[in-house]
Amino acid sequence: MLIIPAIDLKNGQCVRLKQGLMEQTTVFFDRPGEAARRWLDAGARRLHLVDLDGAFAGAPKNISAIREILREVGDTIPVQLGGGIRDLDTIERGLDIGLSYVIIGTAAVTNPDFARDACSVFPGHIIVGLDAKDGRVAVDGWSKLTGHEVVDLAKKYEDYGVEAIVYTDIGRDGMLTGLNIEATVRLARSLSIPVVASGGLSSLADIEALCAVEEEGIIATIAGRAIYDGSLDFSAAQALADEKKRSR
Repeated sequence: MLIIPAIDLKNGQCVRLKQGLMEQTTVFFDRPGEAARRWLDAGARRLHLVDLDGAFAGAPKNISAIREILREVGDTIPVQLGGGIRDLDTIERGLDIGLSYVIIGTAAVTNPDFARDACSVFPGHIIVGLDAKDGRVAVDGWSKLTGHEVVDLAKKYEDYGVEAIVYTDIGRDGMLTGLNIEATVRLARSLSIPVVASGGLSSLADIEALCAVEEEGIIATIAGRAIYDGSLDFSAAQALADEKKRSR
């Protein structure tokens, strides 16, 4: 089980939101490169970047901050980015500057042909992010709920050839209320591609619960507010996940 620190970008800063609300913002680092260095030093094996401004605008808006993070990381660990990625040129530019994976969210839902084309043109580099509440997928920075069911869409993207699905329970994100393990397992069981759990990670108990269902196809979880406010020690969380794997 991989624990992936999230670096959410807004106005060039590293922030965290509550339930995706831009007005519920807490700034943790003025310089995102410092956040990247913190997690690298703590033993992170992958970073998850979100361009929050881009998610609402429909195009990346924090390119300077993303470049700063990539310079800090170098080629030591993979970095993935989501938020405002709506065309093939944007994906190509992201991969060219050093991203390992690009996460398509809203555009995968509203324009399925784009997701299919992205997987064809950039095989091995495309992840789809599905953000949902009560099983319904949300788009446009979580501001709109659709009528699409998570499992149905995920199966479609699996057929396209995506590398993984990042599943976020938006009712829990930033609330420190614990991951929605049941819904994540239900999704993972319906797929043969990996699932990354997101939204609400708050404690070592969450890590233990995830490790118990890792064989269902849940390979990682994204850690956000809890590792920033100190309620969850990132290094301890990854150490616990590693220990659970060794003991199986």
